[in-house]
Amino acid sequence: MARKCGAKRKTAKKSKYVCEVCGLIVSVDETCGCVDTCDIICCGQQMKEKK
Repeated sequence: MARKCGAKRKTAKKSKYVCEVCGLIVSVDETCGCVDTCDIICCGQQMKEKK
């Protein structure tokens, strides 16, 4: 059974997210399998997708 998250964005495999506060970059190697979307939080803020 798939999990359900209450966030606004779906994370795709191989996408990258950056923290605008500390500069940490997160690379997604595996998706979590949630039905909806997930938040990736760092320094208390939602991380932005790196383009």
